[in-house]
Amino acid sequence: MRWPASLQGRLGLSLGLTLTVLWLLAATVTALIVRDEMDEVFDSALRETAERILPLAVTDIVGREVQGGTQRLAPVREHEEYFTYLVRDADGRILLQSHAADPAVFPLYDGSGFRQTETHRLYSDAALQDTIRITVAEPLAHRASVAREIRMGLGLPLLIVLPVALAAIVLAVRFSLAPLRRFRTRLEARGARDLSEVPAGDLPTEIGPLAETLNNLLARLREAFEAERSFAANAAHELRTPLAGAIAQAQRLRSETHEPATEARAGEIEATLKRLTRLSERLMQLARAEGGRLRLDRSADLRAVARVVADDLGRATAEGRIVLSLPTTAVMSAIDPDAFAILLRNLVENALRHGAKNSQVDVTLAADGLLSVANDGPVLPPSTLDRLTGRFERANASADGSGLGLAIVAAIANRIGSSLILESPRPGASSGFEASIRLPIET
Repeated sequence: MRWPASLQGRLGLSLGLTLTVLWLLAATVTALIVRDEMDEVFDSALRETAERILPLAVTDIVGREVQGGTQRLAPVREHEEYFTYLVRDADGRILLQSHAADPAVFPLYDGSGFRQTETHRLYSDAALQDTIRITVAEPLAHRASVAREIRMGLGLPLLIVLPVALAAIVLAVRFSLAPLRRFRTRLEARGARDLSEVPAGDLPTEIGPLAETLNNLLARLREAFEAERSFAANAAHELRTPLAGAIAQAQRLRSETHEPATEARAGEIEATLKRLTRLSERLMQLARAEGGRLRLDRSADLRAVARVVADDLGRATAEGRIVLSLPTTAVMSAIDPDAFAILLRNLVENALRHGAKNSQVDVTLAADGLLSVANDGPVLPPSTLDRLTGRFERANASADGSGLGLAIVAAIANRIGSSLILESPRPGASSGFEASIRLPIET
């Protein structure tokens, strides 16, 4: 038999088998004890019968007018006679017998006491100086029948009690393991980035240390991730001021110099510093996406945030290229508006930077929370799409950008329980690229 894999199955099976074996053993021992006691009761009945009949038989035999004859007592009514008897004289002649007595089953008298043959249990006694002797016989089959009924009386209830007891054991084990199942459910419901402590106050004391060890491990992991995110965010934040100063110095150098080579070198330095500034901003956004709280207790209309982001990017980099489509009804969502702005900004900037030049970028926010950003451009193979959400990955190695935009969007999508879907060519066209994500909305 294969042992169950689950703790509940093992406990139920082991307790059920143990209880079944113990009950069967107890029933067997009880049957043996009862059989022994039953033999004593039947032996006592044999002796009592002989002692009661013998005086009556002596009186009857002594008072007969004709001595030496055999008298068979007729039954008062027809019945099954378990005890039969013979009364004999010293020469073995039968003087009196019960109506169902068979002389063949009665051995010769050899003294008072109990005897047993292959078929009967007998008791003999004598009176008048051993001149009148009585032997009472009981069939062993009668005793076996009574013992069998006793065993059935002990065994049949087990057929009802055992299933009920096994069901009770299963229910008791299931009830006792309910805290462990709730703990497992809490663990299964956790997201990949949820490292908060798992409530374990209702666990049994035997499982408590395991849950405590797990929570300590989660705490250490949480501290390590927090330290990593904090370092990335703080480092990016601290770089802002020196980068801004360095850019200002490069711009001043360009304005003050009259040498073309120096001016070109200063321009390259300024462009490099600006790329570094954008990279530090992306690192801060990534740290926020991976560690910050992205869902609030209140809802806000995402249409207003989408307009602000589209207007800001339109004025700064792409006047007239961004086409924003919004529903007429409010799109209420519990996602943090700042997180939504970071998500949308990265998608639109990615489309502006990597799409076909001077082509429009279609930004659509549907009433059901589906956000899509599409642009025209060359078709990307599936292998390229699969790796675009990785950090520092670009579709074109020579293209400008940090390679973090889609990684930030994918991190936010994962944190809000959604997924980033990338398609190329975009739906309904033979070219281009589309990124879509379904946002959580309040209905």
